Amino acid sequence: MSYQVFARKYRPKTFDDVLGQDHVVRTLKNAIAQKRLAHAYLFVGPRGTGKTSTARILAKALNCKGGPRVDFDPDEDLCVEIAEGRSLDVLEIDGASNNSVEDVRNIRESVRFAPARGQFKIYYIDEVHMLSTAAFNALLKTLEEPPEHVKFIFATTEAQKVLPTILSRCQRFDLRPIPAETIAQHLRHIASEEKVDLHESAAWAIAKGADGGMRDAQSMLDQLVAFCGETITEANVLDVFGFTSRETVAAVLGGLLARDTPVTLSTVQREAEAGRELSQLLDELIGGMRALLVAKLDASTGGAGIPAETWAALRGAADSYPAERLLSVIDIFAETEARMKWASNKRLHLEIGLIKAIQSLGEVRLSDVIKVLAGATEHLTSPVSYAPQTVAPAPLPLPAPEAAPVLATPEPAAAAPLPAPEPESEPEPIVPEPPPQAVAVEAPKPTAPSGSGAFSSLDALIANAPDEPEPEPLAEAPPWRPEPLAPPEPAAPKVDPMEEFYKDPLIQTALEMFEATLKR
Repeated sequence: MSYQVFARKYRPKTFDDVLGQDHVVRTLKNAIAQKRLAHAYLFVGPRGTGKTSTARILAKALNCKGGPRVDFDPDEDLCVEIAEGRSLDVLEIDGASNNSVEDVRNIRESVRFAPARGQFKIYYIDEVHMLSTAAFNALLKTLEEPPEHVKFIFATTEAQKVLPTILSRCQRFDLRPIPAETIAQHLRHIASEEKVDLHESAAWAIAKGADGGMRDAQSMLDQLVAFCGETITEANVLDVFGFTSRETVAAVLGGLLARDTPVTLSTVQREAEAGRELSQLLDELIGGMRALLVAKLDASTGGAGIPAETWAALRGAADSYPAERLLSVIDIFAETEARMKWASNKRLHLEIGLIKAIQSLGEVRLSDVIKVLAGATEHLTSPVSYAPQTVAPAPLPLPAPEAAPVLATPEPAAAAPLPAPEPESEPEPIVPEPPPQAVAVEAPKPTAPSGSGAFSSLDALIANAPDEPEPEPLAEAPPWRPEPLAPPEPAAPKVDPMEEFYKDPLIQTALEMFEATLKR
């Protein structure tokens, strides 16, 4: 028998063999057990996550003896034929090469024929998004109302390219990237079956490099067995595929948190000279910073594959920074990743991103100043006011007891004496108390006396008018002009509010603490 690669030899044969897709497996099992089978299924997910394997397992469960059954025997004849792709009732079609209307027309003609051995005739179309729009439209009617003995299973990595009319006729299952821990455990299982000594650190390095794809991880393990033989170490994985070790990632993160720029840049230089993939290093740094941020918010989380002692040291270094600082570092790394994607000199952009991240950890922000000032205020014996000192306005005088408005002069000495009213009709004089602040007090208007009083005629009013000219009235002057009770106080000199703010002892303390200077 010819040699089979690990990706084919260890392909899942039953629902229990599918790893990392529990939500899909449980739904399919319940549908088969409850006889609630749809006529079309769509499997969506990244490469190597089990779309084709799950489709074949579903076909086995539908066409096995006594089926549909969940607990079928994968070694029976029908299941073996389906697994090897030679069953007459399960047709696997490549959507990339059979994407024309003529190919869809052949499918429409063949669905009328009954299955040869199984209970259903199953059409599995891989990379269904490669079908043309005309081919999709030609398949719509058959896909909506197929014969009872026909089932359609589609698989794609780009569901957004599938027409909505196709999506609405299918039950969609999204397969997720497989976790790195699951991939590492499965690789060690394969290594034990193949009598290969695979170190745990090497298995974790392969799993991280596979990026959620089991098939990629199995292919890399197959290549490492051919390169190393019976013993595979982490150093072998790093040399063959150019990955970055966990210790290197931890060293860069430690230098970053310690704000040690020379150590961080020297580590990047060493990795670049060794031929490592710098984009993969940046991705590992983003994952490490994300793990530190999550661990700062939730102490029960793990260290993303970093050794326990190194992880404890990194967490201790990260505790001295607030969460928003770690977020800013992740934002800088994300921008660097976008620039490195299309740049020819990836090392330059990575070094610039690391320098920016170190500077962002050490810069003083406005929020830090506010926190320091708030902490210093708590130790003061008296509260500190930052409002500038203002001069209270002069108190307004009371109105004169008269029926018509009389304009008063700014100086009391220059005002003409008023004639005394008749004793029998003289109103009671009002002596107001000066308020603590400038408050205008409105006195009640007295009743005009009867008979020939001081202002009983127009001639008397003109005779008693002041000799000085009438001043300009105010924009919103009241109907009467008050007479001052006392000369106004001289206005205080203007004080610059910002000058008083800068002289505040709390601000001076903050300037000395941060060794800062003011620019005006």
